[in-house]
Amino acid sequence: MAKVTPDTRQQILSAALKRFAEQGYAGTSVQQIVEAAGVTKPALYYHFRNKAGLFRALVDWAHEERYRLMQQAVARGGSLAAQLTEICAVLFDFIQDHRSLVRLAFATAFAAPGEVPPEAKCLEKGWRNFEFLHQLLRRAAERGEISRAFTPRELAMGFAGMMNLHVLAHLIRPNGALDRRQARRIVELFLTGAAPGPETARTSKRR
Repeated sequence: MAKVTPDTRQQILSAALKRFAEQGYAGTSVQQIVEAAGVTKPALYYHFRNKAGLFRALVDWAHEERYRLMQQAVARGGSLAAQLTEICAVLFDFIQDHRSLVRLAFATAFAAPGEVPPEAKCLEKGWRNFEFLHQLLRRAAERGEISRAFTPRELAMGFAGMMNLHVLAHLIRPNGALDRRQARRIVELFLTGAAPGPETARTSKRR
């Protein structure tokens, strides 16, 4: 039997991520994973209870790391605009470094029954991350930093939607940069909107 080393777990995760990303959960067998990782089935079961446990470990990694990055971004302080920009920027960096992992995590939201093991608890982790954003905007509304014309949940949906649509577009066709400049533009559009300001309105009238 192959020796189980500290690197074995990461080897298995990397091999499983590649297989799941290419073939889906249901289309990937344990045999394919161990062959790709260069380990034995006992080695896989030493680290993970089963294929579902392995899939959950990957999804947990994606959601937990994004949650940790969001917490760190907000902890750095500053205005709401600065915090939202930092959240956006660090998540964009994470996506650049872990494209397949993020793609896998996003795909679980649209998976048909049986395509994702229920014990992975994908939706619960996703909503936990959304709730963090919701509470951030709720506190900003209480401080008077943003309009009360919309509920904090509506605002969180709006910002998360803008940010995640950029992520999805990048995952489908990575022909544009997801960087800090793009993060600032998203936050600027979210906080100020596309309606013309006084100066723009005066210019339009002169025309």
